[in-house]
Amino acid sequence: MEKDPDDVSKIHNRFSLTLVNPSSKYFSLVVSLIVATVTVLATYFGYLSNLGFEQNWYRIPLVLVVLILTQLLDSRFSKKKEYSKSLHSSLFGNMLWTVTLLMGILSSIVLSKDLELFFVTFGLLLFASFRIGIYTTTLGASLKKAWAICFIQPLAMYLVLIPHDMWFSILSEPIGLAYGISFLIIASSWSVITDRAGRPGMESTHKTIQAYLASQGNDFEDAEKLMEQHSSETKVSTSQIKFTPNNGDKEFSIVLPGIHPGPYHPVGGSNIPYMIYKNLSSSAMVLHSISDHALNLPSRKEVDKYLKKLEDSEVKEKGIRCTEPVTIQVNKARVTGLLFENNPLLFLSLSPHGMEDIPSYMKTEITQHAKNQNYAKTMIVDCHNAMGEEISKKDGEDMLKAAKSCLDSLIVKDRFPVEFGYANTEDMDVWTEDLGMGGLGILCLKINDKKYFLGWADSNNMENGVREKIVDTFAKRDHHLIEICTSDTHYSPVKARNRNGYYQLGLITSADKLSKWFFEIARSAETKTMPTKFEILENETNVKVMGQSIYQDYSKALDNSLKITKVFVIGGVIFFTTSLFL
Repeated sequence: MEKDPDDVSKIHNRFSLTLVNPSSKYFSLVVSLIVATVTVLATYFGYLSNLGFEQNWYRIPLVLVVLILTQLLDSRFSKKKEYSKSLHSSLFGNMLWTVTLLMGILSSIVLSKDLELFFVTFGLLLFASFRIGIYTTTLGASLKKAWAICFIQPLAMYLVLIPHDMWFSILSEPIGLAYGISFLIIASSWSVITDRAGRPGMESTHKTIQAYLASQGNDFEDAEKLMEQHSSETKVSTSQIKFTPNNGDKEFSIVLPGIHPGPYHPVGGSNIPYMIYKNLSSSAMVLHSISDHALNLPSRKEVDKYLKKLEDSEVKEKGIRCTEPVTIQVNKARVTGLLFENNPLLFLSLSPHGMEDIPSYMKTEITQHAKNQNYAKTMIVDCHNAMGEEISKKDGEDMLKAAKSCLDSLIVKDRFPVEFGYANTEDMDVWTEDLGMGGLGILCLKINDKKYFLGWADSNNMENGVREKIVDTFAKRDHHLIEICTSDTHYSPVKARNRNGYYQLGLITSADKLSKWFFEIARSAETKTMPTKFEILENETNVKVMGQSIYQDYSKALDNSLKITKVFVIGGVIFFTTSLFL
């Protein structure tokens, strides 16, 4: 039986709804002008054909001028004074009026009946109805304010579209008024009901939508305030392996944060891997621990608190020796491990098949098995290097078997003095839309006179199969790349207009180019290898995290709102259709 998606997945699946808006305000401006022109043409070639278009052609520039002026005026009424949203809403509202006029013309042709002027009034009021919905949901206006301003643009356009001696006669068409007023009431009812859809967990669905939309324009204060209100303080642990070269050169750290990147760019800890990376002088790999979105930091304030406390990490173990890597494959599941003195570091992956965040129960079971083997500190990495769904029961069992087998194998392996070399893309021109601010990094570990490489990318996951192509490129050049991990950053250098809301590494940049970059920095890391000692660091910090209930509340509000909207849309379409037969 297929498992229901979790709340985070449900919310994520709704992201495609935000792509309904055009990507550019200029697109909306141009298309709204075209649509308004069609409205004039439909009116004078259809409904007012007896007046002649030749005598009324000047109404096109008049309507367009009024449209532009009211779009500018509209932006002053929105909560954030956003001109782009004014243009987007104007486009869709004008389309409703135009479609109403065209459908009226089409129905008269198909049903061989007279063309009714009430469609002009109906379209105008339908336009106004849409404005009530858009102003209350996304532009932050109260219902009273939305009613006060909903007629401004459509009525202003109407006054220059229609000859003044016909203003009242057309506007007073009883059928058009009846249908139009009905839709004004429907829009108002929909607004009130959807705003309350998330109660009691979410007081106002509309305010949450407005905060999200504002954050997409880098105005994240409202979003972070809402998320902090729903967050609770908890203790999180962060582990590090810090390498200190014997010659006193720059230190390097492998970091496993006790929090999860997110919730989304630019809110909260969405760019936390890079911020940790910069705090460690750009000499670190910030890996993905076994954590999920419940451990997101809700605000910049909590991010700053976490980073400051990270400086107080406590040394738990010290050493100079490490085993050679052990890789165990069980069906799709692959686990690679190294043992730093008595501290195992495990890398878990399903690549090239992929999966979502590894669930916490697997960490608990693996850690318990390690304790039974008398290991000191067990560090577990979710490689996050292929796209996929929540891990299945079968794959989860295979991964646990592989992890336990890896731990069993490591305990009997010989340990050797370790050398390390590290290089990254700080001085390389590797900017790309599917890579975060931390770029790429390679750690070279020299163990028992053999060199092993670990790759890292500050990215939100990887395109399936890219890891394998890069590993194969290394193998053909006699270099052993044991694994490639991503940070799962939720930072996005550009707004990705796709369902995921981000570009995973390898989606934009080819595997060949990535292989070239990785190998170039691997060669650099190789030349820098030197004897080292290492420390296992541990840090515990009390910070606010978002928890799971906030996603349940958001998911419930979205689901309820969409269900309500579907009912209203279906009912509205049926009601609209009846007008075509009158």
